[in-house]
Formats: sequence, structure tokens, C-alpha cells
Amino acid sequence: MSRTDAQTTATEERTLVWDGCLNVRDLGGLPTSAGTRTTRGAVVRADNLDRLTAEGWDALLDHGVRTVVDLRNIEEYKPLLPLPGNVELVRVPLDALAGRAWWETYGHLDGTPLALRPYLDHCPHAAAELITTIAGAHPGGLVVHCGAGRDRTGLAALLLLALAGTEPSAIVADYLLSAPNVRPLYGMLGLPDQYRRIDAVLAEAGTTAEEAVTAALAGFDPEARLLAAGVTPEDLAAVRSRLLAA
Repeated sequence: MSRTDAQTTATEERTLVWDGCLNVRDLGGLPTSAGTRTTRGAVVRADNLDRLTAEGWDALLDHGVRTVVDLRNIEEYKPLLPLPGNVELVRVPLDALAGRAWWETYGHLDGTPLALRPYLDHCPHAAAELITTIAGAHPGGLVVHCGAGRDRTGLAALLLLALAGTEPSAIVADYLLSAPNVRPLYGMLGLPDQYRRIDAVLAEAGTTAEEAVTAALAGFDPEARLLAAGVTPEDLAAVRSRLLAA
């Protein structure tokens, strides 16, 4: 099997089918700098779980998920079905936590990978709340999600995978998988294709999505940033243990 075929197979194995969602995948199976791989079934990234059908919720439960971390503002929460009784919902509203000053300075980059590093650099309190929340989650699988599963969820996935020591190239590749999944959503909802603006912002900056995510990771030390933001070593260890359990 060629390297390309192996990568394709690995991606297919991580891709999950939850009826009502378009952009769901397990963050397990990715290579780390230590020569290990992230744990399957520990953390899933997803788009809007509000659209899940009964079959979709059954698939989520069958995957072992017992905690939902919703990264949206509370007013975005409009579920079609009630949350299953054996699933806990917790909120870490990344947009609201960014604060007015961040939005005034970097809001024009929102929705593009160029917003990743400014958020990590200027909103350490938000990153800290996310990590602390995940550290305190109940046993079982956990899913982080937003609306499209690309921007806020992409930031969360990047932070978690970097903390686990995942190879930067694998983090970048995972981020890029969302585009072909998300793009059809706009037509389905009767919305303009946001990728036209995203592509224009990237072109104006003289970069690509791949280069922007790579740059966001360059020199980024998640442990140092999180410790400085007040996350305890015990919580860092708990999140790593979830992502790297044998």
C-alpha cells in the first residue's frame, strides 16, 4: 500500500457517519512525535449536533460519547431532539470568550485559518477554560462541536492535538479535511458559499489554508501557554491521558 493510500484509509477509518451531521471524525489514530498514536474513541470533532436525528444520536452513543462540549454561544443552541439522558452537555463559548477587543482587531479573519494563531496568542483564558473543562469531563468519549465543525472546532482540535504531541503535518491535514465536508452545507441551507470570502482573505495575505495552519503551529508551545493561563499540571495530564491512553 502506498503512503497516499495509507493516509486515505486512515482518514476513512476516522470519518464517522452520524445522521444529520456532515463533518464528524475521530481524533484518534494520528501520529505523535513520540512514535505513538492518539487514542481512538477518546475525542471526536463534529459540526452542528443540533441537526442529529434519532439515528444520529444512536451512532454517537454507540461510539461511546458521553460528554458534548458545545463551543457555540448559547443563543445558537436550537436542537431538533432533546439530549439523551446519559450524555452531559457543557459549554465553552469560544466566540464570547474572545472578548470585544479581539473581535475589533481580528474579527475580519474569523472563519479563516488566519484567525487561529491570534486567538491562541490573545485568548489564553479561553483555551484554558476549554482544557480545564475537558480535564473534568466524565469518563467515556467526548465530542467538541460548533456550527460547521471547522473554525471553533478546528481551533479546539488543533489545541488538543498539539498538547498531545501530534505531528504538525497530521494536525494540518486534519484541519484541511473539513473544507470538502462543509462546503455543501451552505447550499443546503441556502447560504452564500463562505469559501469565496475565505479564499479571498487568504489570497490577500499571500498564503494558503495549509500554510496558515502550519504557521499557526510554528513555535506554539501549548503546555507553556496553558500553564501561564492558570491550567494546573494535573489538568494537562488528564487531557493528555484521555488523548493518549493505551
